[in-house]
Amino acid sequence: MASRRRGFARRLFRGLVIAVLAWATVTIGTVVALRWVDPPFTAFMVADRLQHLTDDDYTFRHDWRDWDRISKNAALAVIASEDQQFPFHHGFDFKQIDKALADRERGRRVRGASTISQQVAKNLFLWRGQSWFRKGIEAGITVLIELSWSKQRILEVYLNVAEFGRGTYGVQAASQRFFRKDASRLTRSEAALLAAVLPAPTRLKAHAPSRYVQRRQGWIQRQMAALGGTTYLAQLR
Repeated sequence: MASRRRGFARRLFRGLVIAVLAWATVTIGTVVALRWVDPPFTAFMVADRLQHLTDDDYTFRHDWRDWDRISKNAALAVIASEDQQFPFHHGFDFKQIDKALADRERGRRVRGASTISQQVAKNLFLWRGQSWFRKGIEAGITVLIELSWSKQRILEVYLNVAEFGRGTYGVQAASQRFFRKDASRLTRSEAALLAAVLPAPTRLKAHAPSRYVQRRQGWIQRQMAALGGTTYLAQLR
């Protein structure tokens, strides 16, 4: 009996190792391929559509736009809003992580410390929610993305997969839905408004901005100017 249990445990362990190695191989291969191949969907999009299968009032919107067909105002706005050290870090902003941990220890409201690279990893491959297990996987995928892609590619993918409203993914879908124009024509004010809802795109609304969203929009525009305008994007490699 004991030998049977040991044999079963060995087989189970071997199966788990094989499964982990297979998952890692597929993930690495996918990340490398996405350096050149535009992702047709993300894990977040799939989960969102499954959740709303029976909702008659739900509309899914997503339309990919290449980097040179997206307003540079939109690219700068999400950097100003989400990750101002994006051109310089290697996937993780440790200063923001330290601030978030300090705020948690003091009992203050904890602001997100995820970089754009981390958000791309999460959107593409993972699920919503918070856990150390998911954070660990996210960190590993973030490292792969930073090693495999250019900063411009990371930002291009982020602009195309980020959620800007209920069922609205990517800056082109958001631009068409909220401003009836192509993403290449977004003004600084419009781009800042879209970026303002990114922390909570189903609660904060670009089509009916609250005072908080309007204040955040103004702050983002000031940050865009402080960064030097769209010339800041020349630092992306």
